[in-house]
Amino acid sequence: MSESAKPHHPSPQGKGEKTHGGDFSYVGIDAILEQMRRKAMKQGFELNLMVVGQSGLGKSTLMNTLFKSKVSRNKSVQSDPEERIPKTVEIKSISHDVEEKGVRMKLTVIDTPGFGDQINNENCWQPIMKFINDQYEVYLQEEININRKKRIPDSRVHCCIYFIPPTGHCLRPLDVEFMSRLSKVVNIVPVIAKADTLTLEERGSFKQTIREELRANGIDVYPQKEFDEDAEDRMINDKIREMIPFAVVGSDQEYQVNGKRILGRKTKWGTIEVENVAHCEFAYLRDLLIRTHMQNIKDITGSIHYETYRVRRLNESNAHLISQPSDHPAGSLLQ
Repeated sequence: MSESAKPHHPSPQGKGEKTHGGDFSYVGIDAILEQMRRKAMKQGFELNLMVVGQSGLGKSTLMNTLFKSKVSRNKSVQSDPEERIPKTVEIKSISHDVEEKGVRMKLTVIDTPGFGDQINNENCWQPIMKFINDQYEVYLQEEININRKKRIPDSRVHCCIYFIPPTGHCLRPLDVEFMSRLSKVVNIVPVIAKADTLTLEERGSFKQTIREELRANGIDVYPQKEFDEDAEDRMINDKIREMIPFAVVGSDQEYQVNGKRILGRKTKWGTIEVENVAHCEFAYLRDLLIRTHMQNIKDITGSIHYETYRVRRLNESNAHLISQPSDHPAGSLLQ
């Protein structure tokens, strides 16, 4: 067969991959990174954030500021003042498809109106705990199906942002109770809401007091020390732990300052710039949740919190099956 008649077999090289024809020792193992990137870009990402705190602390505004769009729930206008505060804690979630530079993400923001708004707030954490565990249960049931989906929809709560009122004194019993119980089932990131109401001295003292109270009550907020993978992780996370709780200010209002467009709050004394670290710590919170630790937050949700729930449920199920008579017909793994 002549050279011109030989069939041509195109190279399976993908777009964006480099050729190493001149390097005799090159195998191509590093191409797995490009393959993973392409697959992830096709599938998109999921992030489920829960915001908890009493009314008026700027939860919806902070979420809108984080993603620079209206991602949190709209407050309905109600004529009856009695109806504005729910009688019990409600769970409301809203999902959005967010895209930036070709990267798609399904963002779900879960709000908890009614939390901490009653005269008696005893056990107001229970509906939130139940909701988080319910999402683990939904995922578990999908996982143990014989004909399970190729990609299980993930509604598990990846992170809970807990809003502390800017009292400048100490944590309330409600704050301690909530974080103590919920830190065992979800990643908690505490923030001091509306931090522009505190002076810099008050803010520093309040943050130090909160860190001491968290330690005294054995509350392990994200990033948890026990999950640091190596010395480099520990060094990065130690800096974050020194800043917690983040003193934040939220605003979706744009202003012009020195010819630049900024998000901020305008006062008679000047403009508080949301993304200026000299004014507040919003930028550090954003970096933690989105730019540096998003995947780690999801990994800990799956490998630690969900895994703890899964093991407990399967142990309960096994104990239930053992207690049944031997001629009991096999049913589903979990009832």
